[in-house]
Amino acid sequence: MFKSLVLIALGFALFAGCASVPMEGIERTAAAQKFNPPSEGSSGLYIYRSGSFGGALKKDVWVDGKCIGETAPNIFFYEEVEGDKEHKISTESEFSPNDLLIKAKSGMLYFIRQYIKMGVFVGGAGLELVDKEEGKKTVSDLKMATKGTCSK
Repeated sequence: MFKSLVLIALGFALFAGCASVPMEGIERTAAAQKFNPPSEGSSGLYIYRSGSFGGALKKDVWVDGKCIGETAPNIFFYEEVEGDKEHKISTESEFSPNDLLIKAKSGMLYFIRQYIKMGVFVGGAGLELVDKEEGKKTVSDLKMATKGTCSK
């Protein structure tokens, strides 16, 4: 019984902590938060994680197999991709591969929320496409992480 309580307490401690990742400067963050249209022939992807649930967890994110970076609470990434093409956004998860396919139109911005899913002692992650206005509102309150560092 005592052993079970200790494991449960350790599990809660893991998810209550706060992970950190390399961050971009204020200028780059502010520029991305202007939500300007992407470059000609491209689509813009805002991939973000908001809130503190699962704060100790960092989860990798990829676009079309390319490492975008590790997420932590309250951060976002901005990535431009080729427009008028389907793209696969993926996140690391202990539960199953989690991919989101998006048919990205040129000139459009897309907002993808990464969320943490809890199991007994592990945390997985999922992805969902979010309404543009909701995405802009949320990303406006987040900080931009530096791209290119994945754990796997």
